[in-house]
Amino acid sequence: MPEFLDVHSKTSKALRAAAEAAVRRHGLHLGQDHLLAVLWQQDGRTPGEVAAALNVTTPNVVKAATRMTAAGLLTRRRDDQDNRLVRLWLTDAGRALQAPIEKERRLLEEKVTADLTETEREHLLSALRKIHRSANALLEAPTDHHGPATT
Repeated sequence: MPEFLDVHSKTSKALRAAAEAAVRRHGLHLGQDHLLAVLWQQDGRTPGEVAAALNVTTPNVVKAATRMTAAGLLTRRRDDQDNRLVRLWLTDAGRALQAPIEKERRLLEEKVTADLTETEREHLLSALRKIHRSANALLEAPTDHHGPATT
């Protein structure tokens, strides 16, 4: 396995486990913090709008929103102008999680980058953004099984 893919995979798994532990301390499942973050930015979005913002499917958002509604973090209401649309709204409990969740994310980021200099952090973020763009471009491009040689 190529070294970058191996290290990235191991790092992603470790970060995911650490992030999951952090959000579980606040009664959330991993990913629900991202859904909340979208609503913290702009409350009252439709599940489709949330899905587009998170680059996930609308059914995944609907499933998470159902759990989060049962947990008292969200409410669902029909749109005032278009009764066909459902909008997701934060409850007081959902809004109250913003500060502690953002603090958890900041602390996690500080801990995992503690051994890096400020310049190394900037380079890492720049490189990761470029890799993210390239990876997304691969997903959007038609499959080419006759491209560069694979060994």
